[in-house]
Amino acid sequence: MTKSPQETKDTNTGVQPSRVLRDLIILFAAIILVLILSYFFDMFTLIVRFLRKYPDKIVYVDEVITGLLTLSIGLSIFAWRRWLELKKETSQRIRNQEELLRITATQAEIERIIGKQLRVDMDQMKQDVREILQLLCNKHKNI
Repeated sequence: MTKSPQETKDTNTGVQPSRVLRDLIILFAAIILVLILSYFFDMFTLIVRFLRKYPDKIVYVDEVITGLLTLSIGLSIFAWRRWLELKKETSQRIRNQEELLRITATQAEIERIIGKQLRVDMDQMKQDVREILQLLCNKHKNI
């Protein structure tokens, strides 16, 4: 039995598990790649050699580290706030969709009732016309 895309989504997040798994695999692959490149190219040693060669540039190391730390914290807060906004918007869209479905169902029920009433009215009118025609025919025969 095949599942619809809606059924395959995680009920808490609305994200398909395969996308989450794919993103995690890509993230871990990137981390492993960086670790391998760091091991073979020994990036920290290159930085230390550069700073020994140009000691006057060492003053900027703490600013760079502080800047990168601030950037990572800031991006984390930014991502968290966007996630909260997305979560709020998603719940609002779900509420709107449920309201639309409720309105649509109500509209369909109203149209069904009106259609039924129209059929009843039409049947009654036909019956009335038959009775009138029969009365006219009877009067015409009597004349």
